[in-house]
Amino acid sequence: MAQVLVLVDHVDGAVRKTTSELLTLAARLGEPAAVFVGNGYENAAGALAEFGATAVYTVDASVNDYLVLAKAEALAAVVEAAGGASALAAVLIPSSAEGKEVAARLALKLDSGLITDAIDVRAGEGGGVATTQAAFAGGFAVDATVTKGLPVVTVKPNAVEPQPVAGGSVPEATAVAVELSDLAKAVRVVERKAKAKSGRPDLTEAAIVVSGGRGTNGDFSKVEAFADSLGAAVGASRAAVDSGWYPHSNQVGQTGKQVSPQLYVACGISGAIQHRAGMQTSKTIVAINKDPEAPIFELADFGVVGDLFAVLPQATDEVTKRKG
Repeated sequence: MAQVLVLVDHVDGAVRKTTSELLTLAARLGEPAAVFVGNGYENAAGALAEFGATAVYTVDASVNDYLVLAKAEALAAVVEAAGGASALAAVLIPSSAEGKEVAARLALKLDSGLITDAIDVRAGEGGGVATTQAAFAGGFAVDATVTKGLPVVTVKPNAVEPQPVAGGSVPEATAVAVELSDLAKAVRVVERKAKAKSGRPDLTEAAIVVSGGRGTNGDFSKVEAFADSLGAAVGASRAAVDSGWYPHSNQVGQTGKQVSPQLYVACGISGAIQHRAGMQTSKTIVAINKDPEAPIFELADFGVVGDLFAVLPQATDEVTKRKG
């Protein structure tokens, strides 16, 4: 079977859930092969083997000293080291803002087709790679297939439940030397600062997201308490972020982060198209709003017409009671 390259999403070897999801999808297409860029591979090896990586290509951490073009060139070098585009089945990349730019640059280098924001990846009926794609800001689900070259696909988080592979052994890593172009080295990262941790899951990886909007009037305490009772991430609408009520890093929407959790709870959010574009591929959507005509109810699977300051404390108490 042909190899499927998976770009590993990690922090110093701590592998994120998006990678285990991509490895699970890769197994549908061929032999999953992880591409590890940076330091800490020894910390990641076990997790990669657990979710089915049968081969690993490592790239020196110096690539991370530069921006996305360097990662695209590194992936192109790995494609060549793995036998060339014709020897591979696909390249799967997390559908983050950076991931989509890396994928686009890689597809251009390989003269291949590109699919972004896939929510399902599978083997095509006549061979090749078939996908379901969230298109037009998530307003439509489109079946799409790459018809030229090596398929390069970015996959949204929570597209599949990761499936561990019994008896997986840690594969031997193959180091790939990358000679970066002068253009790739034109901008260099000179400093990094760790983001303060809230103790909550990452917004784009969380299985449950609870978001607050204009209806919070700047008080996110009830939203945070309910999220914590569910072990959820906290999001915010653009209106809440623009008002300075919550950090921009937590914004869900077309100009913020796009999420696709198993459960999305919108609290005091009207449901403008900009916000819907960032969350409407969620598996189950619950809306809480005082306005029964709010557009968010058109999208919601379940709706509660009421004041979030009255509804959320009751919901929090009930969740806590059932957990206890």
